[in-house]
Amino acid sequence: MSDWKPRLIASDMDGTLLRHDESVSPATVAELERWRASGVPLVLATGRPPRWMHGIREVLRHGTAVCCNGAVLLDLEPMEILDEAPLLPDALAAITAELRVHEPTMWFAVEYGWEFRHEPVYRPRWDVDAPGVAAATLPEMTATPAAKLLARHESMTRDAFVQLVHDVVGERGTVTNSSTDALAEISAPGVTKATGLAEVAARHGVAPEDVVVFGDMPNDIAAFEWVRDGGGRAVAMAHAHPDLLAVATDVTGTNDADGVAAFLAAL
Repeated sequence: MSDWKPRLIASDMDGTLLRHDESVSPATVAELERWRASGVPLVLATGRPPRWMHGIREVLRHGTAVCCNGAVLLDLEPMEILDEAPLLPDALAAITAELRVHEPTMWFAVEYGWEFRHEPVYRPRWDVDAPGVAAATLPEMTATPAAKLLARHESMTRDAFVQLVHDVVGERGTVTNSSTDALAEISAPGVTKATGLAEVAARHGVAPEDVVVFGDMPNDIAAFEWVRDGGGRAVAMAHAHPDLLAVATDVTGTNDADGVAAFLAAL
């Protein structure tokens, strides 16, 4: 694959495209612009909701974002939602009720795309006083379709907690994790970054064999497998989670070392 070149570039944001200060280096911006000028689009594939995409839009200005781990497709230029695959109220109510029976000290929040609701006892790590963020009761939160359900525990280890949530949710939702916290992210059944990327790639007429995807966390695994199994390149950051490294085709440098730009430049 020494002469292989992508027809579509897909990248996670946090821990991948973004440095630890949440900036995108000038070198990375220039490299992405070089590819865009030759007709290769960039797709951001992130666990972030649309309301967290304004900053990256100011840097990249265009492109499509697969948000909320595949549940929302966002056109960055007009900041317009193109498609959604939400968890429905009945599923939200059933999943949260059963999870609470198994572990009464877990707390819930929901992403609606442009808004965020959390139980009063849930401790948000970001956006505590931001517009669209508010406390709500669990019945209020689960009465409306949600892009993503979040379950958090303050004392269990990350892996143990995510496994517990996965075991309880089963086939009623897709469970993943993208942080070092005991935070489980739950999407509608079958919804992953891979399904979102596949839809965007199809809109561009691009097959997985012509896609390169970059990532660092378990919520990137489905996208890596989709690209790898289709003959494309699945590139893990040097600091990536071991489970992601296990399914990667390539490894590049860290996010702070501009690993995405370095890999693309080498092509």
